[in-house]
Amino acid sequence: MLTRLISRLPADQATRALILSTLAGSTSRGLFITVSVIFFTRSVGLSAAEVGLGLTIAAVVSLFAGVPAGHLADRIGPRGVMVTFGAARAALMLGYLVVDGFIGFVAVACAVQLLETGFSAANGALIAGSIPGEQRVRTRALLRSVTNVGWAVGAVIAGVGLKFDTRTAYSVIIVVCVAIALLASTLVLRVPPVAPQPKAASGPALVVLRDRPYLALAALNGVLCIHYGMLNVAVPLWVVERTDAPTWVVAGMTLLNAIVVALFQVRASRGTATVEGAAAAQRVSGFLLLGACVLYSLAAGLPGWAAALILFAAAGVHVLAELRQAAGSWGISFGLAPDHAQGQYQGLFGTGFSVAGVIAPALLATVVVGWGWPGWVLFGVVYAAAGAAVPVTVRWARRARAHAVQLEPALV
Repeated sequence: MLTRLISRLPADQATRALILSTLAGSTSRGLFITVSVIFFTRSVGLSAAEVGLGLTIAAVVSLFAGVPAGHLADRIGPRGVMVTFGAARAALMLGYLVVDGFIGFVAVACAVQLLETGFSAANGALIAGSIPGEQRVRTRALLRSVTNVGWAVGAVIAGVGLKFDTRTAYSVIIVVCVAIALLASTLVLRVPPVAPQPKAASGPALVVLRDRPYLALAALNGVLCIHYGMLNVAVPLWVVERTDAPTWVVAGMTLLNAIVVALFQVRASRGTATVEGAAAAQRVSGFLLLGACVLYSLAAGLPGWAAALILFAAAGVHVLAELRQAAGSWGISFGLAPDHAQGQYQGLFGTGFSVAGVIAPALLATVVVGWGWPGWVLFGVVYAAAGAAVPVTVRWARRARAHAVQLEPALV
């Protein structure tokens, strides 16, 4: 069975290696996330509040790693940075087995998250350098589908540790996570190396920080990315606290999301290989998210069966928005980044996603669950406005780049 699956992978060496590495890495991550919180609370002795605070601190610290790590990938080559950061991250995960308090936990979590962010930035640069321009978005879509499969496999394996519920079982699971993560880094070596980009003769090293249109697009994408926190935080709380739907609906919606992304992300990326097509996709995503928010809000006050139907309908619209938002983000991030600085540009664009992950849980819980339907509508309008602003900002970026090209002869 495994041989048959491998035989169906793309013939291109770089794509095959990226798929296998992504599958291993996402399996490791899905396995770790499923058991980590329980391990930290039951075996390490941290409170749930300490775990949450520690992970939030690590996430905030990691926000500053994307652009520098991407710049490093541009200068010395993304493959080497990926392998080094990935191997170091895996080794540092073993530190979780020896921490015995909050300070040690935060230190290890920050180091692991910093390396994870750097790994992701280098990954974007490696894709940009090893995959032809017209195939980059499709490749990212394929990798995202594979990621969902890996997460599911990791969650299933984690069930073994959860069943035994002992420190030994959790420790074995973390060691397995480390081994699979090391395998993921090793598989990256099968991607042909990408030559380092020459340093610019003049100007700032981190040129992306002066690219205002790109910064704005990263921010708009970050606003749209808050929707990931909807499914993980707001919707479960909404179902339990504000509707009469059965709690199993939460698992059902999560499963629906995972299956649809795994099966249809590649198809949903069609037409987004150009920057303009990607911008249109994000505009559509914003309006779909508005529709999903309105549907979620309508579930309150209905009988249990009716609320469940509305919630599943909302989840269906939500995942369609997710497919288009993700595909649009890749087309924009790759299409507007100069070849000599893909690493730092991918690192910056990923920072928008990371910021959304930091602020989304508390913001959504307060506004959506606390305010009720007005909170849902507010977020829906924000999503629609952000999506509508993307094509306008893309045109600004195009004008800025055309102006820069016109000025080049005068500067020589």
